[in-house]
Amino acid sequence: MSSVSVAHRRLALELSPVAFRRVALAAVAALVLIVATGATVRLTGSGLGCPHWPTCTTAHALPRGYHSYIEFGNRVVSAITILTTLALAVAAWRTPALGRRGRWLATGVFVGTLAQAPLGAITIYYDLNPYLVISHLLLSFTVLSLGVLTLLEASRLVRGSGTPLPELVRLGGLVLFVVVVVLAISGTVATAAGRFPGSSGTQVVPRLGSFYPAVYWHVRAVATFGIVFLALAVWAWTRRRAYPWLLRGCGGLLAILAAQMTIGEVQYRTYGDVPWWLVLLHVATAAMLVGWTIGLVARFWRPVDGN
Repeated sequence: MSSVSVAHRRLALELSPVAFRRVALAAVAALVLIVATGATVRLTGSGLGCPHWPTCTTAHALPRGYHSYIEFGNRVVSAITILTTLALAVAAWRTPALGRRGRWLATGVFVGTLAQAPLGAITIYYDLNPYLVISHLLLSFTVLSLGVLTLLEASRLVRGSGTPLPELVRLGGLVLFVVVVVLAISGTVATAAGRFPGSSGTQVVPRLGSFYPAVYWHVRAVATFGIVFLALAVWAWTRRRAYPWLLRGCGGLLAILAAQMTIGEVQYRTYGDVPWWLVLLHVATAAMLVGWTIGLVARFWRPVDGN
């Protein structure tokens, strides 16, 4: 009877592929949200609103004041994100149908998210060093990408595997992946060189170079991304009957890219008095662009069944 009872307990703890996909979707949503709240901290000058970690200051643990509320709020969202990704990792190891790849991807998402906490503390203690700030954002993009790959594995569990795309197209996808990495790095450098230092008051926060030279290279990265993506989208249109999912994926990526470029153009033309919330939209859209691109390119090699 005891062995039967243990078996029943194990079955009760196991997750179905559908349930695991819901957990993965929640984790991806949390990872996008933490990018947005982290950007809000920087763009409102609240980076040093709570100069100590995990407490707000040495005098009091909880925030007091506008900037400290924003900074501490980001820490709360970070804690929620860590718990959500922990649930993802545990769920991955409790989903029998999920392979080793999916389990280690989910574990990597949790480890990367957990690493954000000490990195954030170090960034504060070093007065928002721009290289640390860039590392913080790039780690967020990396963890988000791993989360998207985990969600893709969950979708393959639910819907089954499809047929990989031709080799030449997969190589084109690899080029698109490299370009989006360059695009993300150049974008973070441009933000670090911009007019929002991350903190307000008497504390001087160093900038990373000059804004206009940084934007010069970022715009060229955007143009390269657009050219590679356009070639892929044209091929997807010619093969729309065979790969309807690819055409829809390119359509979604086009919509995100158009929004990103529009916001970026307005931001550039109003640089002297650009509102912080417009830059926040730019950063949040960038996270969506990176995540969508990674997911689309990954499907070239590990497609999901269905149209």
